[in-house]
Amino acid sequence: MQNTIVLGDNLEVLKSIPSGSVDLIYVDPPFNTGKVQARTQIRTEQDETGNRTGFGGKRYATIKVGKKGYLDLFDDYLAFLEPRLAEAHRTLAPHGSLYFHIDYREVHYCKVLLDAIFGRENFLNEIIWAYDYGARSRKKWPPKHDNILWYARDYSHYTYNVDAIERIPYMAPGLVGPEKAARGKLPTDTWWHTIVPTNSREKTGYPTQKPLGILRRIIQASSNPGEVVMDFFAGSGTTGVACLELGRRFILVDNNPQALQVMARRFAGTPGIEWIGYDPTHAGV
Repeated sequence: MQNTIVLGDNLEVLKSIPSGSVDLIYVDPPFNTGKVQARTQIRTEQDETGNRTGFGGKRYATIKVGKKGYLDLFDDYLAFLEPRLAEAHRTLAPHGSLYFHIDYREVHYCKVLLDAIFGRENFLNEIIWAYDYGARSRKKWPPKHDNILWYARDYSHYTYNVDAIERIPYMAPGLVGPEKAARGKLPTDTWWHTIVPTNSREKTGYPTQKPLGILRRIIQASSNPGEVVMDFFAGSGTTGVACLELGRRFILVDNNPQALQVMARRFAGTPGIEWIGYDPTHAGV
């Protein structure tokens, strides 16, 4: 199986994938916030009548160059997810697992749904991805984390490469001695990791883009080189980027042409990718 990127309904694509053929699934579905998730891209040009002031008092005009977004609203969120997660379960290899990325609004309902599909005995972790960025509510504790539910296809037989996981620094290295401090420690189920910085080379401008570091950690831990990783809410394609870095194959699916456009630019010049339902030259690559 070569690397594949598909524009289409992920439920129909999932139905076409052979049972037991995927080693790891990561999905970051819409969070059902009831809002339009969007990000406007801008550039600035020097203009004495512009609305921004830069270095040396020079004036600049802000120009909108594009907008990417999608409607994050479903009348029945669980009814939307259930057939897709059932098909995902079918496609997983016996040693495979699913990482399901969601937020605090829906995680409790999704956990019950996934327990029914995978079995409560196959639930391994709820990972908390914590970050510290953006506005802070003054009406409640500001929510600054996402939830990632990890399920094995079979609790008695699943991939977990503990020695491949990148270690993190001790918060108090002086308490553990120089040898341990130099080696670092294994992450727990709480992951502190920044969002994709605005000025980062990693930034694609796609709303809800997730950091490459989060995907690297998941893929290193729960798959092996040469295996197949699938993301059927692929968005900006970060799962595929991590797979290429780590020597895994991938299947990426999204029904938003804007997502495929971002992926076409991100994977421009990468050989061995099959595009289904989309011509990557439409992205201006």
